[in-house]
Amino acid sequence: MSRITDVISADHRELQAYYDRLVDNDDPDEQTRFQNQLTWGLARHIMGEELVLFPALDRYLGPGEATQDRRQNQMIKEKLQVFQDLKASDPRFVPTLTILMDDLASHSQAEETKDLVKLENAITAEESKRLAKSFGRTKWFAPTRAHPDLPDPPYQTVVGLMAAPKDYLQDLFRKWPDPEDLPQLD
Repeated sequence: MSRITDVISADHRELQAYYDRLVDNDDPDEQTRFQNQLTWGLARHIMGEELVLFPALDRYLGPGEATQDRRQNQMIKEKLQVFQDLKASDPRFVPTLTILMDDLASHSQAEETKDLVKLENAITAEESKRLAKSFGRTKWFAPTRAHPDLPDPPYQTVVGLMAAPKDYLQDLFRKWPDPEDLPQLD
């Protein structure tokens, strides 16, 4: 069973792989498919962090420990909202994506080298596995689009769960990469 560090780091690598597929491709249809895939993955990842990781940081490392992470996630959600609504033909498409991913890379680096290291040192292996499981479950019920205007927790959970069905319904009409085209990560 995976630790919380493992599942969050795997998400970071997966999101980077979607970004690579987007910028290495000049076919607008394929870019749209991976735009939707990246948006889907990042929106769910952010909600998992906000509902599982950040409360754990505050609980085990001290109140306010996740304050900076929350601010960074809010900025990323705002940029994701702009990106998710762009057409691949828009000249702002790749620059907007690049700025978004630069912010995400900085956030991911700090999380993996500082926050998660400190958290893993403060909790048991069993608690880390429990958090990882909770993180994975949370992503299944999370919205699949950016909603930066959601209220702060705990209300975010309720509002996010109400937004998720609308996102899922709209996802039925979006273009997605073929499963065999998705990057295979170790």
